[in-house]
Amino acid sequence: MKTFTIDTLGCKVNQYETQQIRQLLQSHGLNPVSAGSKADLVVINTCCVTHIASSKSRQSIRKAQKNSPKATIVVAGCLPAAQTDELNNIGSNLHIVRKKDDLAATLAALERHSAPAEPKLTPLTAFSGQTRAFLKIQDGCDGCCTYCIVPKIRTNVCNKDAKIVIEEAKALAKAGHKEIVLTGVFLGAYGQNTVVRKNWDPARRDTLPSLLEKLVHVPNLARIRLSSLEVGDVTEKLLDVMTRYDNIMPHLHLPLQSGSDRILTRMRRQYRKNDFISAVEQLKTRLDRPAITTDIIVGFPGETDEDFEETMTLARQVQFSKVHVFSYSPRKGTPAAIMPNQINPEVIKKRSQKLRNLDKKLQKDFRNSFKGQKVEIITESTNPTTGRTKRYFKAELTNQKQAKPGDLVTGILD
Repeated sequence: MKTFTIDTLGCKVNQYETQQIRQLLQSHGLNPVSAGSKADLVVINTCCVTHIASSKSRQSIRKAQKNSPKATIVVAGCLPAAQTDELNNIGSNLHIVRKKDDLAATLAALERHSAPAEPKLTPLTAFSGQTRAFLKIQDGCDGCCTYCIVPKIRTNVCNKDAKIVIEEAKALAKAGHKEIVLTGVFLGAYGQNTVVRKNWDPARRDTLPSLLEKLVHVPNLARIRLSSLEVGDVTEKLLDVMTRYDNIMPHLHLPLQSGSDRILTRMRRQYRKNDFISAVEQLKTRLDRPAITTDIIVGFPGETDEDFEETMTLARQVQFSKVHVFSYSPRKGTPAAIMPNQINPEVIKKRSQKLRNLDKKLQKDFRNSFKGQKVEIITESTNPTTGRTKRYFKAELTNQKQAKPGDLVTGILD
């Protein structure tokens, strides 16, 4: 085999692991080709967090089989690990890797015809194709959110050693990445061996803020961003570190999922509405106009009009800078899929559109609050020069026509 391509579906964790796969294959002498091109090896890094994600993953597999019938096709990621029947009848000319730890050995064996001693995916030295680099520092979830299948897939709650994180960050910064996004399946549980907060070791509660204090000193690392936290992770120690260092971005992604305590209880989330409000108040008190983005599930089983209006009211109160709206659909293998009082899809559609309309207004209001002020972006595209600000919203700077992707530039927000 001489060439490969990787099709990636899903979250930042999957995107990070795709870069590890790319790095491994290139170390074996294989050359990457663009998506859709004929390749000797096709790796499909799947997602199955929703039934739609599973469907898209299967579509990618079938597309690869059709477009590259002579290629070696490896199916990896979360869908094979789910151990469901969703890969039945998908074809016989596939190498399905059900355990993540087996992926490196499988790829090495396919390329070399025999696996080397203890092959493994290694820390990254670059994040190909992106100005921002993702750095996975945590994996696994043993939580019990009733809508989520992830605890059945990524069962091993584990953490990357701080020394390795620092060395990897140094390598990524040296490769030219001015922004690193720390990511994990349950990022706030970094340093713990469970995501269940009541079982946490109190002595290790501030492991993530302590890591941030080390990362801020990595040379040429202009920005550190946290991918997603829970409201319980917004501690005094975290806020102290965020206020002390300018290269930690004033942006936190805090999934709300619902503004109704009744629905949060049915979801088995580890917080309630007042916990969320308290965390947001702390953020806004300590940080200058922080960007607070969120996830909200619309139409969870049993959600009434009153429950949904509670969510709308809380979204207005918090003034999110961005809301990711997820229309609920049953995920086979989760408790929520067999709950009574499933919501009519038409009702979910109408509620989702109402929340998306509010999201558009909230995004516009937040962005406009910085209009006419100096903002800084890391250039992602040119002609025109656009990129993400510190607070994550996109901006176009007309006075930076010579900027190149990856450049850190400033200008006045129109």
